[in-house]
Amino acid sequence: MGLFSRLVSKVRGTSTASTLDWVEIETELLASDLGPNLVTELLDAAKKMRGDDAEVSIKEILRSKLSSQSRELALTQSPCVVLVVGVNGTGKTTSVAKLAKFLTSSQKKVLLGAADTFRAAAVEQLQTWGDRLGIETISGKESAEPASVAFDSVQRAVAVQSDYLLIDTAGRLHNKNDLMAELGKVKRVVEKVKPVSEVLLVIDATTGQNGLSQAKIFSEAVVVTGIILTKLDGSARGGVALAIENALDIPIKFIGTGEGSDDFAAFDAESYLDGLLA
Repeated sequence: MGLFSRLVSKVRGTSTASTLDWVEIETELLASDLGPNLVTELLDAAKKMRGDDAEVSIKEILRSKLSSQSRELALTQSPCVVLVVGVNGTGKTTSVAKLAKFLTSSQKKVLLGAADTFRAAAVEQLQTWGDRLGIETISGKESAEPASVAFDSVQRAVAVQSDYLLIDTAGRLHNKNDLMAELGKVKRVVEKVKPVSEVLLVIDATTGQNGLSQAKIFSEAVVVTGIILTKLDGSARGGVALAIENALDIPIKFIGTGEGSDDFAAFDAESYLDGLLA
């Protein structure tokens, strides 16, 4: 990504770009989805730095903006119930499948719950992934209540002693109060059987500050414990990751970097910071 490489060069005094100045750097950082408050804070700090210490100092500032919460996926009980939430188009259902493969590669027993019942294609997609990965997928009849599918899923997960139950919820538009209320209902119904250990919000890294807005509103509907950031590849600045963690203290736990089932990994904060400075 190299988002801050030009800033480091400016502080060091090694930049050869004659037109590069603080206004240009500010414009570039604002375009990277960091948000105006964070950009102002970072620039004010950078202007006070010594050139020789630029990279180390900037990295320390960036590190301080990341969440201090654990990035490990909880396994406090068996089954560990994980709700995966997010708006349509972020790669939510695919992320559920990728997370399932990630967990099974660590010898964990996983069950899938296809509770995105408002979109038949999502149910079929998750069932296809489940068949491909050899993972049982619980679904209901067409147009079944999401909460009903979630309830059946957690009962089945208990019966077969799964380590993890991953429930794909409806791709709710974050400005639809009734749908957000439905998400709360799903969580309450599941917790009649087992507590929900994780609520993972899927955010598309290319959506910019809209991703931060989604995180804020979903957090009001249900306690979001972690984020799966998708489309974090060479074309995505990824500044929204820093913005979300700084604003909401919600840790990014996993990243998706491509379309393949293996294009998924645990988020490594140090590698991310190195990428911003490279």
